[in-house]
Amino acid sequence: MPRFFDIAIPVPMRQTFTYRLPERLSGQDVEVGRRVQVPFGNRTLIGVVLSEPVDPELDPEKIKDIQALLPQESQLDEQQVKFLLTCARYYHHPVGDVFSQALPVLLRQANDIDLRQPLCWQVEPSLSDDDLAEKLASIAKTAVKQQALFALLKKQGAMTWPQIRLSGFSKAQLNALLKKELLLESRLPSKVFRFEPKLVATENKLQLTTEQALVVSQISQHLNQFSCHLIDGITGSGKTEVYLQVMEKVLQQHQQVLVIVPEIGLTPQTLHRFEQRFNVPIMLHHSGLNDGERLQTWQSARLGSAAIVLATRSGVFTPMPNLGLIIVDEEHDSSLKQQEGFRYHSRDLAILRARQQQLPVILGSATPSLESLHNAQLQRYHYHRLTQRPGNSKLASMQLVDISTQPLVYGLSGLVQQAMRTTLEKGEQVLLFLNRRGFAPAIACQECHWVCECQRCNRPYTFHHNQQLLVCHHCGSQRRVQKQCQQCGSVRLSPMGQGTEQLEQRLAELFTHYKAVRIDRDSTRRKGELEKRLEAIADNEYQILVGTQMLAKGHHFPNVTLVVMLDVDGALFSYDFRAPEKMAQLLVQVAGRAGRASKPGKVLIQTHYPQHPLLQDLVNNGYEHFARFALMERQQAMMPPYSFQGLVRAEANNAYLPEQFLRDISSQLNNSECALCGPVAAPMEKKAGKFRFHLTILGKDRKSLHQTTQLLIQLAEHHPNKNKVRWHVDIDPQDMSW
Repeated sequence: MPRFFDIAIPVPMRQTFTYRLPERLSGQDVEVGRRVQVPFGNRTLIGVVLSEPVDPELDPEKIKDIQALLPQESQLDEQQVKFLLTCARYYHHPVGDVFSQALPVLLRQANDIDLRQPLCWQVEPSLSDDDLAEKLASIAKTAVKQQALFALLKKQGAMTWPQIRLSGFSKAQLNALLKKELLLESRLPSKVFRFEPKLVATENKLQLTTEQALVVSQISQHLNQFSCHLIDGITGSGKTEVYLQVMEKVLQQHQQVLVIVPEIGLTPQTLHRFEQRFNVPIMLHHSGLNDGERLQTWQSARLGSAAIVLATRSGVFTPMPNLGLIIVDEEHDSSLKQQEGFRYHSRDLAILRARQQQLPVILGSATPSLESLHNAQLQRYHYHRLTQRPGNSKLASMQLVDISTQPLVYGLSGLVQQAMRTTLEKGEQVLLFLNRRGFAPAIACQECHWVCECQRCNRPYTFHHNQQLLVCHHCGSQRRVQKQCQQCGSVRLSPMGQGTEQLEQRLAELFTHYKAVRIDRDSTRRKGELEKRLEAIADNEYQILVGTQMLAKGHHFPNVTLVVMLDVDGALFSYDFRAPEKMAQLLVQVAGRAGRASKPGKVLIQTHYPQHPLLQDLVNNGYEHFARFALMERQQAMMPPYSFQGLVRAEANNAYLPEQFLRDISSQLNNSECALCGPVAAPMEKKAGKFRFHLTILGKDRKSLHQTTQLLIQLAEHHPNKNKVRWHVDIDPQDMSW
């Protein structure tokens, strides 16, 4: 009797597909979660088994055979399957794509994959102290990095290549020690992690403040059960130390910990803190790793041998059979929301996963999202406040600098220049924040004022001086810098405005005796470059730091005492109802980089609108006061978190098609309990050659939102122009401005 299985296939269709297990495979176990190779049209795809044998509704003769059962070592467990099915339902996303996105890239392919544990290196255990001393003498005194790597391995024990690389070392330095027979290369043991007291470096423990000790105690009472804890702590209040001490208690129970951070840039310093405290296997998961390295993390976590997984957004899907705690740091950060394809929010899925697996989840931020604060008010979350900085450290003072009536030199007011000189002369560092990459945001003709625009987006190209390229920061298209105006033929083309690249260059002219370093996506594109620059900043090799949001998030710069925000006005005027919240969070987060040690800090905010209520409120009253009034505004307007929002985005080459498509499906919706807004043109109406329109859904509760969304999806799937329009659903959208 043939057996049939429902399988999730990575195709843009909201259904599963039935396949038959052929006779030649009938002797093998086919469990839920197993990866299989199946034919689909003229392609071969990798799917995941979702159900036990079923009775097919189709003619059995028309059902295709499973081609191969892939190794059980890559099988998803029952908890993961349940979690991913819930994700697909909540976000109304094709189930096959959800399962595919949750797997490492190499497991989405049919190729033979090495599922062995990753290679690791440790000090050669067979060497006596005399042998070690003799071999160490062979390392040249000038080979400082080799000596440092050896010392690290001696202290940490076995380390994988990603861990070694993120600690600032190269393959050449590793190979040099191997050649000298100082190290042993082996596979990371596949045994399940077991905690031992010696695995905690107690000398690195900090003395907790009364507030910190209370938070650790309260969270520790809720281990081994679901509970959500929001830690609302001012910048520098020691949230990380709270994490570490709760993590220790979880590790003592032989359980694993998943830590999610919003940016790849935060992983090096977080990893360093973890390695200083815990001598346990720590694995990384982020986009800076290659496919093989990410598979190694996935496999080590799945086998239970990774004690801690430090990950960015997609790490929420990492299989961890002995998971005991999830931590989401900077929970307010919009980077935790995926903006393309499967549009999930990592923070929300972390809470869902913790609920399903009955374990605690900690959300931490100095500027909690209004959604999280609202949930805390409703007592859905345990709310913990950290209002003190350890030691004598004080929050930086904030001052608005009116630039509406004064000239600027390279974007800097006279007051800012003087403050910078005073700070630099004291041997302290300055951070300049400008959230605009490139040399200049546009190139324009001085004769006729023509601006060089991307024809696919109708937005100006950004000028990148170092590469001599014009780059569209919306669709990624590039072109060489042109010499003549397309409109009048003039050769008088010049950059308009200022980006981080130009600011870095100009600072060398203004402050000739001090070195500036730029931290943005362009300058840190190469592997290891971010770590290298952060290390140089810590060593005071650079006195002026220039950067975008990447520099503002969570980094600890003890010698930075002056922070200058050069251009914040753009965020004051936005289509997005979340814009004031995002700006408030950014201001407070950037300001938090100043005065984190014993030295007092100062923040200068350049603006043309110093009397703007939002700026005045933040500077004079702080984020807590802002958030309280922002929630009152949201409640009066019945906007999230006091309602529930979904978005249907449609785009096409023809401007008429997406608007009509959304109008058609919304007009057919009868007796909906939700309010429908639109269709309206997206704030950025054209992107990558496509015209885009929005249809917003507002529901008084989640049930009505999901019912209405499901009806709209059904109408869209049966629309006559469904193949001419590209459309998708975004539940709980975080950015309505594009």
